[in-house]
Amino acid sequence: RKQAPEYSTSSSDEEFESKPSLTHKAKRALRKRRKLEKETKQLIKQEELKRLHKAQAVQRQLEELEERQRALEIFGVKLERELRGEADSGTKDENQMLHEWFELVMEKNKLMRYESELLIIAQELELEDHQSRLEQKLREKMAIDGKSEGTMCSSPQGQTVP
Repeated sequence: RKQAPEYSTSSSDEEFESKPSLTHKAKRALRKRRKLEKETKQLIKQEELKRLHKAQAVQRQLEELEERQRALEIFGVKLERELRGEADSGTKDENQMLHEWFELVMEKNKLMRYESELLIIAQELELEDHQSRLEQKLREKMAIDGKSEGTMCSSPQGQTVP
C-alpha cells in the first residue's frame, strides 16, 4: 500500500504564521501614533491653560498697579499744593512734606519698574502662545504630509508608487 504523500510546510510558511500580520503592525502603529497625538494635544492644552492663568494674573496685577498709581498721583497733587502753599498744610513743616514728596517719587518709580516687568511678562506670554500656535500648525502639516506618504505603497522593486 502506498502512503499518501505528506505535504510539508516550508520554513517561510512557519515564519509568516509566527510573525504578526503586516496590517496588525500597521494598526498597532496607528493606535500608538494616535495615543501620542492625544497626549501631545493634552500637554499643549495644559500649557495653554497655564499661560492663560498667568496672563490673567498679570492683567489683575496691572489693574491693581494702575489703581495704586492713581492714588499716588492724587496724593502727589495734594502734597505739591501744600508745598507751594496753595493748600493748608496744617501742622506739617516743609522738611516733613519734602520727605513725603521724595518717598512718593520713589514709590512711583518702583511702581513704574514693576509695571515694566509685568508688561515684559505679558509680551513673553504672547510670544509663547504664538510659538505654540506655530508649532501646532507645523505638526498638522507634518501629519498631513505623513498621511499622504502613508497612502503611497511600495512596489516590489522598492520604488514608492502612489
